[in-house]
Parts: sequence; structure tokens; C-alpha cells
Amino acid sequence: MFHVGEFVVYGSQGVCKVTDVGCLNLPGAPDDRLYYTLEPCHILGGKVFTPVDNQKAIIRPVISKDEAIALIDDMTDIETLWVPDERKRESYYKDALRKCDCLELVKIIKTTYLRKQSRVAAGKKVTTGDEKYLHLAESNLYGELAVALDMEQEQVKQFIIDRIKGTQESVAEIN
Repeated sequence: MFHVGEFVVYGSQGVCKVTDVGCLNLPGAPDDRLYYTLEPCHILGGKVFTPVDNQKAIIRPVISKDEAIALIDDMTDIETLWVPDERKRESYYKDALRKCDCLELVKIIKTTYLRKQSRVAAGKKVTTGDEKYLHLAESNLYGELAVALDMEQEQVKQFIIDRIKGTQESVAEIN
């Protein structure tokens, strides 16, 4: 069970702060069921209520700082998804987002970023689907990494770029 003040990842809402745990004083809400009151970090003034025993939606703790650093350090080795069929690719993106798994989010980001570069180089427009899923994956991943690394979400992308660049330069010096 999560406690007031903790940050959690809750389904498609992304990172949320637990602001209350208890029964709801709302019409139609059972008096004997505990609920989390969650505030999504990226929606000011937003609130989400979900039963503590909810089995349908994913709710998990935010990754630790060590896990976040390890994920960033492994990003260059994480494989992309190369699904030629547009419908299957979109279906995979949706499934990956539903899993709320950082590794899956990195795969979406890498894949859509490389597809974007490839299409632009070929003189083609970027697909709206790729733009949509890139934005969703970045928002969810960077939101979680921001909490884990205790920084603003807007700083996360540059932090990742700098860390990967630094790691690659260190490896080049060793060789």
C-alpha cells in the first residue's frame, strides 16, 4: 500500500503524488472501500481517485535514482522496434504505454525519433502517429525520471543527452 506523499506511476496518468488514502465521501462510493487520491504531476489541479485494491490499472512506485541512472546508461543498447506495418506499430505503441514500463517507453522514443530522422531525410513528413506516441512516451518517461532524479521534467532530456555523450566520450578515451 502506498502512503500520502509518495510518488507513483498510475496507468496513462503517468507520475502522480498520493495526497490521501481513505474512504471517499462521494455519492455512490462505498463506505467500506479505501481509495487513493492522486494528483497527476503534469496536470495542475487534477485529481484521480482509484481503489487501493484496483486490479485493472497499473499502479507502481516510481523507479529509484539508481534505477533511473542505470536506465539512462543503458539507453544506447536498448533496441528499437522496427514494425513495418503502421497498424501493428501503433498497436505496439499503445500496448507499451499501457504497461507503464520505462524500458518500453525508451523503445518507443528511440523508434519514433529514428523514423522521424529517416522520413525527414527522405523529404517526407513525419506521421502524426509517430509524433503523438513520441510525445506521450517522452512525457511519461521524463516525468518519472524527473521525480527519480529530483529535477524538473524540462531538464531531463538534456540530462540524458549529456550523460550519454559523457559515457561515450569516456569509453572512447579508454579505447
